[in-house]
Amino acid sequence: MVLVYFVGILLFSLILIKATEILLVNLGLISAQTKVAPFFLSGLVVALATSLPELFVGIIASIHGHPNLSLGNVIGSNIAALSLVIGGVALVGGAVSVRGEFLYRDVFYTFLAGAVPMVLLFDKVLSRVDGLILLALYGFYQVAIFSQKDKNNYRLKTPATKKEFGWLFLGLALIIFSADMVVRLAVNLAVVLNIQVLLIGLVLVSIGTTLPELIFELGAIQKHQPEMVFGNLLGSIVTHSCLVLGIVALITPIRIAGLAEYLLATMAFVVIFGAFYLFVRTKKRLDHWEGAILILIYLAFVIIEFTR
Repeated sequence: MVLVYFVGILLFSLILIKATEILLVNLGLISAQTKVAPFFLSGLVVALATSLPELFVGIIASIHGHPNLSLGNVIGSNIAALSLVIGGVALVGGAVSVRGEFLYRDVFYTFLAGAVPMVLLFDKVLSRVDGLILLALYGFYQVAIFSQKDKNNYRLKTPATKKEFGWLFLGLALIIFSADMVVRLAVNLAVVLNIQVLLIGLVLVSIGTTLPELIFELGAIQKHQPEMVFGNLLGSIVTHSCLVLGIVALITPIRIAGLAEYLLATMAFVVIFGAFYLFVRTKKRLDHWEGAILILIYLAFVIIEFTR
């Protein structure tokens, strides 16, 4: 069964790569045919689509009375996105340049969104009221991002985009399906190998659910579209922390017995976010060696989680 799970993960990862290629090509065509910048398209549409695995995992876990799995998945996904994903993009795809004013505004919003759930958990409960706060923050982020451009910027230059939208939704559907299968197979593999449930959420499931971000951003950097890389990265963190956890908390409040089990993950998120901001702040790009450092930090986090 272990071999079957490994082969299945490989197969659906290949489907995921092809689906992301379809998505990226048609997203670029839609951006060219409209006045919507790639950063905003990837920050909302793609970030939401690539976060659907986390959302599905959270809803299912909440219905079955295990919302802590979603909490671990979200924190682990955010850590992986800021280290494994963006670090892998810089290491494999080349240095990622920063354009625009995203450093001073969008990064702050993203850090706020990622940190708020952890602050709300200081009383060891993420209640339904906290869930409403997170959903409100998600709405605020989207309004703040899209209000930066004039409303006329979102009107179509030409109505001839139906074909591209059709391929776009096909790509999204394939991404959701293949990513969901990767997650299911990874969870089954973890059960067979007798790995702790907490680590499934923080490490294994989070790696599986961040595959869409990794494949999408690798494709974007290869096509010289760094706006899509950062738009998807920041948008995904906000979606995970606010939309996903907000919905999960509304279904079933998240209660933790002690903060110790989440303290390391919280510290890891703060450290990795700080390192990421420092790297892109100094030269307005993320170099190969900086991506390698982010990956090493992630590996250190995983090793500590498995050995403590």
